[in-house]
Amino acid sequence: MTDQNTYRWGHSRRFNSYAEHFRQMFGTRVQKISVDAGFTCPNRDGTIGTGGCTFCSNDAFNPSYCLPQKPIRQQVIEGIEFHRKRYRRAKQYLVYFQAYSNTYKPLAELKTLYREALECEGVIGLVIGTRPDLVDAELIAYLQTLREYTYVILEFGVESVYDSSLKLVNRGHDFAASKNAINLAAAAGIPCGAHLIFGLPGETRKQMLDSASIISALPLTTIKFHQLQLFKNTVMGTEYLKNPGEFSLFSLDEYIRFVVSYTEQLNPDIVIERFAGEVPPRFLVSPSWGPLRYDNLVRMIEQEMELQDTWQGKYHHC
Repeated sequence: MTDQNTYRWGHSRRFNSYAEHFRQMFGTRVQKISVDAGFTCPNRDGTIGTGGCTFCSNDAFNPSYCLPQKPIRQQVIEGIEFHRKRYRRAKQYLVYFQAYSNTYKPLAELKTLYREALECEGVIGLVIGTRPDLVDAELIAYLQTLREYTYVILEFGVESVYDSSLKLVNRGHDFAASKNAINLAAAAGIPCGAHLIFGLPGETRKQMLDSASIISALPLTTIKFHQLQLFKNTVMGTEYLKNPGEFSLFSLDEYIRFVVSYTEQLNPDIVIERFAGEVPPRFLVSPSWGPLRYDNLVRMIEQEMELQDTWQGKYHHC
C-alpha cells in the first residue's frame, strides 16, 4: 500500500481536501456562509439570452435564510447561526456570494456589497461566484486591492470544456471565455475555482475523463464536481420527463468509480472542494441516490480509493 505521508498536499487524505487546505492556510476550520445579494444573469435578462441555462435552479442550492430582500449583514448573521448548529468548531467565515452572477453590477455597487460582507464579525474573506464572461481588468484590479488585506477567490461556472455541450445547455459563452477569465484572474494573483458538471447530454464518459487533462492545465486553486441533477421547473428537467432515453445519468456506483478515475488524472495541486452536488429531494426529478448525505458519499469515494490504492494525480502528467 502507498505511504500516505508522501502525498504532496501535506495531509494524509487521498485527495487534496478543501477542509484541510483551509486548516493549513488559516490554522482552524473555516465555514462558508452563502448570501443572495439579488444579482441576476445576462443569460436571463436578455443581454446575451433569456431563460438561463437549461439545468439551472438556484432555489435548489440557496439556504432558507438567503433572501435578497434581507441586507447582506443580516444574511451573514443568520448564516453563522444556521451553521453553528452543525459546525460548532468554525470561528472564521468566508461570505459566499452564490446566487446567479455575482459580478454582474456596476463596480461601485459591487464594492458596497463586498464591503458590507467583509465588515461582519468573524468574516475573513469572500468567495464570489460568477460567469467567466463577467470579469474584466477593472474588476480584477479592485479585487487585487482586497487581496492585500483579506482572502478573495473567484468561482467560475465552467460546467464543461466542450463548446457543443455549452451551446446545448444555453450557457451563452464558450470554453475559451473560461480559460481567458481564469488566466486573467490568476495572473493578477486572484485564486480561482471552477465548477464542472458530469453527465451533460451528448458527452460520453470518455470525453468527460479526457477533460481532466484540459482542466489540469488551468491555473486553478479549487474545483467542484457536480453530477448532472435534473430539477423540477427547469428546461432540462422537463426534457428528461418527456425523453428520459436522451439522458445517461450516473447511478451512485457508476459515479463513485467515475469520479475516482477522474481524480486520478487531475492535477494534484488543485484543491477538490466538492465531489458531487447535494440538494433537498423536493427539488429533484432525477437521479435519486436515496437518503445519502454528502459526507457519507465522500467516505465511499475515499474507501474506493483505498481499495484501488489510488490517489489524486496518480496518472496526471505535467
